[in-house]
Amino acid sequence: MGDVAIRVQGLSKRYRIGARQERYYTLRDTLTEAVARPFQKLASFFSRNGAGSRTLDASSIWALKDVSFEVKRGEVLGIIGRNGAGKSTLLKILSRITEPTEGRVRIRGRVGSLLEVGTGFHPELTGRENIYLNGAILGMRKAEIERKFDEIVAFAEVEKFIATPVKHYSSGMYVRLAFAVAAHLEPEIMIVDEVLAVGDATFQKKCTDRMSALAASGKTVLFVSHNMELIPRLCTKVILLEHGQVRKQGQSEAIVGEYLAGQLINENGDNLAHKTRTGSGRARFTRLQSVDSRGRALLNHTCGEDLILRMEIVSEYDIPDVAIATVLKTLSGTRIITSWTREAGFPVALHKGSQIYQCRFREVKLRPGHSISFSLWMESQGEVMDSIEDARIIQVADGRGTHYLSTERYQGIVVCDYDWSQVKGSLSPEDGE
Repeated sequence: MGDVAIRVQGLSKRYRIGARQERYYTLRDTLTEAVARPFQKLASFFSRNGAGSRTLDASSIWALKDVSFEVKRGEVLGIIGRNGAGKSTLLKILSRITEPTEGRVRIRGRVGSLLEVGTGFHPELTGRENIYLNGAILGMRKAEIERKFDEIVAFAEVEKFIATPVKHYSSGMYVRLAFAVAAHLEPEIMIVDEVLAVGDATFQKKCTDRMSALAASGKTVLFVSHNMELIPRLCTKVILLEHGQVRKQGQSEAIVGEYLAGQLINENGDNLAHKTRTGSGRARFTRLQSVDSRGRALLNHTCGEDLILRMEIVSEYDIPDVAIATVLKTLSGTRIITSWTREAGFPVALHKGSQIYQCRFREVKLRPGHSISFSLWMESQGEVMDSIEDARIIQVADGRGTHYLSTERYQGIVVCDYDWSQVKGSLSPEDGE
């Protein structure tokens, strides 16, 4: 496999709907079933159309179907998709919790999984006892746990409560301790399912730093999350699952942007009626489009071209002295450009009914492979009438022969022309101040 840590080939998983869930069998259950099976088969034979069978009427669904991909050592792979896309099923198979129906998985290295926070924790045991218990479940030896014990406790920030039963822990303390144990297992492969959705911002930052450190040290990380701001920051590559199949895989910014843009189009198109918003509502943004110079709606912005936004506003009254703003941001929330009508010297006075305004950003040179989000803001004399975060998301494509490809060589958000030269002499004190 070379430098490949995980290779998945033709992986499929089928579940039966309506059939009884499999349960754990005792020795008595097994013997009883062995004795009863011949009589059950006989009853099924004499029953009409085999009605004695418990599973004939059960329909099947494929949680995963013919999934194939590779993950190299040191990569942080994000797995995204809507609920029911098969993300958790995939991780359970990779963690050897669930067996696949078809296909094969080859894994090189020790695997540490954190699929459900606190799995293996016993509420009656103390934090100290649960560290040893959970560590053993995850495959750590006692000597290894003892060596890392202080580091785990410090990471979880539960020093004062380490002798307290975890049933008295807050949810945040519970999560911190569970992640600390799993993260300090130091596996070759770390599998994490939506754990970072819980906990405060400081803890989330600590977790992402830990996972980044694991990847930097040559470890492989698989990460499932619905947090589309976190995925591009943490993951080098992303797989998009849809109905149990790999729809796309590639660089994180591009795949996440396409996924979010598709979500917007499939659910609401340009319509902003169902968007989460704040404001008095005296005037509201109702539609938003990104268009080209001919007014044609676009999903992608071409690097170096003008970026044109058209927004429809519906007002209940005639409202003078209105200010409108558009904010361009990365998916991680970094502001790129903010445009105000007042700063542009463009007065806005709304009339009752519908009107359309346009903002043209000229020759916007954003690096291809990124995706950008547009937020909208409208106020009048200090009254916020409407505000929508992430009203629209579009991707940035290459154009005008810039060839700023989405590779490690071209990092950053903004693309600009530059040149290098050597300056003879030395810097004067004034130059260095």
